[in-house]
Amino acid sequence: MTLTIAVDHASTTAPYEQLRAQISERARSGRLPVGYKLPTVRGLAEQLGLAANTVAKAYKALEADGVIETRGRHGTFVAAAGDAATRRAATAAAQYAEEARRLGLSREAAEAAMNEALRAAYDS
Repeated sequence: MTLTIAVDHASTTAPYEQLRAQISERARSGRLPVGYKLPTVRGLAEQLGLAANTVAKAYKALEADGVIETRGRHGTFVAAAGDAATRRAATAAAQYAEEARRLGLSREAAEAAMNEALRAAYDS
C-alpha cells in the first residue's frame, strides 16, 4: 500500500491543512490501517514538492489529534485513533456541560445548543 496525497497549490486551503485532512480522513475511514507506517517528513515533502516544515506541521497536528503516533527513530504510524478521538470528545463534552451549567442554561437549552452545533458541523 502506498500513500497517495494530492496537494492543490492553487487552493485557498493551506498545503499542511490539505495534507492533514487527507491523512486524517483515510486513517479514520480505515483506508490507512492502524499501524501503517507513514513516509518520513523529508520523504513526503520531497514527494509532494513541499517544504519539510509544512509536512512536519501536518504531522504534529495529526499527532495532537491522536490520528498518528511517532515511535522515536522507528517512524510515524497510524494510531488507533478511535480511542484517542473518543477520549478527546468526552473531555470536550464534559467541559461544555460544565460551562453551560455555569452559564445558568437549563439542561434542555444546553442540549439544544449542542444539537444545533452538531447539525451545523455534520450536515454542511
